Amino acid sequence: MRQLEIICEKWPITGAFRIARGRKTHAHTVMAALHHDGHTGRGECVPYAHYGESVQSVVRQIEALRNRIESGLTKEDLQAHLPAGAARNALDCALWDLQAKLSGIPVWKRAALPAPKPLPTAFTIALDPPPIMAEKAKQADQFSLLKLKLAGDGMDLERLNAIKAARKDAALILDANEGLNLSQLKNLLPKLATFNIALIEQPLPANQDHVLEGFTSPIPLCADESLHTSQDLDRLAGLYDAINIKLDKTGGLSQAITLARKAKTRGLKIMLGCMVGTSLGMAPSMMLASLADYIDLDGPLLLDHDRQPGLTYDGALISPPKPALWG
Repeated sequence: MRQLEIICEKWPITGAFRIARGRKTHAHTVMAALHHDGHTGRGECVPYAHYGESVQSVVRQIEALRNRIESGLTKEDLQAHLPAGAARNALDCALWDLQAKLSGIPVWKRAALPAPKPLPTAFTIALDPPPIMAEKAKQADQFSLLKLKLAGDGMDLERLNAIKAARKDAALILDANEGLNLSQLKNLLPKLATFNIALIEQPLPANQDHVLEGFTSPIPLCADESLHTSQDLDRLAGLYDAINIKLDKTGGLSQAITLARKAKTRGLKIMLGCMVGTSLGMAPSMMLASLADYIDLDGPLLLDHDRQPGLTYDGALISPPKPALWG
């Protein structure tokens, strides 16, 4: 019989991590560990207050399923027992990992996905005064793709100019975290023509997606907070050019695979994203790397230290997880 262990951890962030909605100094994670027949499958999630989650609420959700989980609940059955979100992510990824360890068949093969290989990730520059952001961009010289947080506070162009001066070689993803309105977006776009911008991520609040109807942006727009599962694709059709897939939003790898495949059939570009967490939280997303146009799995690089064993980062290149970590 399986045994479920729930482990809550607190990981210090190097410095602090600030976005348009607020600032954090620690990553709070919840790990589900499933022990069976001498093997352990693990999954990590990051509860996100913006989605009404907390460490306590996620633990309660997982505990409520303890008897079913320990009695053999499958990852297929799990989808109907929990909504998309952090709790389901931890359990879904733990079930995938346990299945791989018991069978000896890696997750990518069981999921009929291409074998993962080392690929470059973006590196995130959190909100700070422009000189500090420029210095952080300069220090991240091994990363050819930088993700910059915007605030909609009147200083975003100053931040961009400072970073451009520091890193003329870098392509940029701009992430507003819902911090702009349509008027601010329209005013900003012409001023971005001289910058190498790959994507603008979630410029508007998720409940204002409808105002993008009929709006054409010269720079691709990427849905993040607006996009959780494949059920959102119909609603967002024609409004965005790309989507950001995060397992804490989809509720695990199972739904993320479905979402990625359906997004591909619609011609949407895919970014693999993450909350700030450890390598255990990033590892399952690496199974989808072959389907992605952009990878933003730098969470462990923002921490003071990572769990061991962790993913191997060689400059910007992330290698697939070893079995001791996940999958």
